Amino acid sequence: MSEVSLKGVIPSVPSPVIHRALADLPADIAAVKALTQGAINVEMFTLPLYMCAMQSIQGTHEINAQGTTYYQGRVWPGMSTTAPTPGIPLTPNQQAYNSIFSVFIQEMLHLQLAANLAAVLGAEPKFFNGTLLQNSENGWGCYGPGNTVIPHIIDLQDTTSFSNVKVNLDGLSGDQIALFLAIEQSHDAARKDINPGALNKYFPAVPFAGWTAQSTEANLPLFGTIGWMYNCLLNYLAIEYTDSTTLWQHMFNADNLSNQRDLFNTTSSGHQPEYPLMPAQITLTDTAGALNQAIDIIKGICDQGEGGNSADIESFRLHFQRRLRASGMTATDNYVQPQFQPDKAALEADYPSYTDTGTQAPVSADAAARSSGDIIDHWQRFENLLSLVTDTNFMTWEKWFAAGNVWTENDLKTADYDPAKAATNIPTPGQVAAALNEMKTSSRQQLSLVVTGAIAGINTVLTDSWGDSAIAFPYPSMSGSGDRMSLYWAVFGEAPDLSQGTSAPSADLLYHACQGLDYNKAGASCAAMEVYHTCRGSNSCKAQGGCGFAQLEKGGGGCGAMRSSEPKLHAGNLCGQPANYSAPNDNKCKTFGGCAVPISASQLYPSDGTMSVQDVIGGATSPLGTLAFNVGDSVFDTAWAAYTRV
Repeated sequence: MSEVSLKGVIPSVPSPVIHRALADLPADIAAVKALTQGAINVEMFTLPLYMCAMQSIQGTHEINAQGTTYYQGRVWPGMSTTAPTPGIPLTPNQQAYNSIFSVFIQEMLHLQLAANLAAVLGAEPKFFNGTLLQNSENGWGCYGPGNTVIPHIIDLQDTTSFSNVKVNLDGLSGDQIALFLAIEQSHDAARKDINPGALNKYFPAVPFAGWTAQSTEANLPLFGTIGWMYNCLLNYLAIEYTDSTTLWQHMFNADNLSNQRDLFNTTSSGHQPEYPLMPAQITLTDTAGALNQAIDIIKGICDQGEGGNSADIESFRLHFQRRLRASGMTATDNYVQPQFQPDKAALEADYPSYTDTGTQAPVSADAAARSSGDIIDHWQRFENLLSLVTDTNFMTWEKWFAAGNVWTENDLKTADYDPAKAATNIPTPGQVAAALNEMKTSSRQQLSLVVTGAIAGINTVLTDSWGDSAIAFPYPSMSGSGDRMSLYWAVFGEAPDLSQGTSAPSADLLYHACQGLDYNKAGASCAAMEVYHTCRGSNSCKAQGGCGFAQLEKGGGGCGAMRSSEPKLHAGNLCGQPANYSAPNDNKCKTFGGCAVPISASQLYPSDGTMSVQDVIGGATSPLGTLAFNVGDSVFDTAWAAYTRV
């Protein structure tokens, strides 16, 4: 065979570099850190893409919670997952949303896995500016109508099947699914799809040519496939030096285990592990055991979605001679091995669904979407979507508006809606419909910045969280970012522009993120453009938070990780203090606050509690007493009460 025909073929038996000089160790360490950050970048890159397509699907959703009845009969713009009902098949829209949702959640799992792998190897995971995906103001430059490059991987113009595909944010369509298939295809299929004349641009050998100790992920070569990127990572970790040590032995440090985060297999607050047979982080302190877990992490990423061949990855386990390859797991090309599938019972317990009368639904919609979708890999799920988007009943927001539709009162209520029993301190369905129609005349640029800023707030906290165990994982904020994307589609019927960055807040100014006010501008009609946060924990400064899901006044870690609907849990036990929360706008420090900017006029408190109001003057805080809130109180009105007191 010619050298070109073998280019990019992953050997069934690895032959890593041996007898390498110890003088090359600093450069090799830099390569592994760059590779792990590159893996983080690849996972980050998929999230806005899949979120955008998912939120482009036309539909509405209920906002339900245990014991909550004040939204009975109300629905809101944007779809959510749907549980199957016996005898009633899901619509094409519901099937498509469920399928992409299941992929989207697994991409967040992959992001966590890649970040944890980086952390235990001494790298500091980066999720916001400073990555190759975004500019210094958090604008995303990796998407665009003329872009053809999947970051770190390939220029699609060098492929035979995807040469006309653009790497752009867009709604769910056949063209966009083609992009998703290009991202998620297996290593062998992706390699065969590269034009033979372009093969030499890809599939770099280990160690990388010209690599130095000062090189970063910006210097990484294009890998051709995601599977080859992970193959390079494994080959680097297997490098043996003249003293018979491996690079893994030099880089793994058990002291770094505490730098990891786990959203999926955590057991805190009664959460059941979602992937009980799959390590979501490295927990073993011995070098050999930790290596096995690292291989399982890489294997899980590749098996569930994009990437390499399980047998090739297992060959590295054999090479390291740490344990025998797992046996008895036969799988087709697109069937996810049982150890990498979620536990349905755990998902049902962790993510229950509720009716609009506050009672628990018989089936969890999220669990139904994920447990049914996750048995096949990402490529197959997207392949299955092609038949759905061509169905005559499939509808996106773009098609809905093109058909002449506008929002009406009936779009936002169900047969259960009773005006006589409805909450009177929030807008009616008719008023919300009118507001949605009016928003269509708003600035697309400004509302695109709302989406960009929401994602930027999350990514900033993610980076801080992996560097500081006292900073809670911003789960509510991650949910909130989807709401911003969903609302943009429901107003304009098109994708937002995430390429525009947000201006950095000035250290000399005191911003007021709630109520559409700005301390520095008389008569300001909107919140300061430099300040966005979406729910508890991702606001960047003091005096910016504590809204609908209030952060505990103590903030940080476990004491600040609960929602205001759970105040009794903290009263005198978990934190050892009464459950005082941070008041809207008048929180005393960054990440203590929360909620959308500006506050939704339809948001009501799901529980009761007491807030501590702070007056922020010259960088210092001065307490102004407490403020009570009750079930069903308007968050907007409570925020105004706190503001006027200050």
